[in-house]
Amino acid sequence: MRLYKLSQDVNNDYDTYDACVVVAKDAAQARRFHPGGFEDWETEEGFQSSWANNCTQVKVTYIGEAHTGMDAGVVLASYNAG
Repeated sequence: MRLYKLSQDVNNDYDTYDACVVVAKDAAQARRFHPGGFEDWETEEGFQSSWANNCTQVKVTYIGEAHTGMDAGVVLASYNAG
């Protein structure tokens, strides 16, 4: 498993996420995570307003290898409360 930083600059108002760190097997799986902890968030109604509008707007940066035994998911998220 690997660590990735995800970011987006499409929705940047109050009550939005601007970035998060996730554990995933590859960049494609990482891109599917919503910072709120949801996987495959594009299929869930309402989550796009707090993150990117779709997966193609999510920037993925490889950070390094995750600790052995870590499960896929969100490790840390940056939320802009309003």
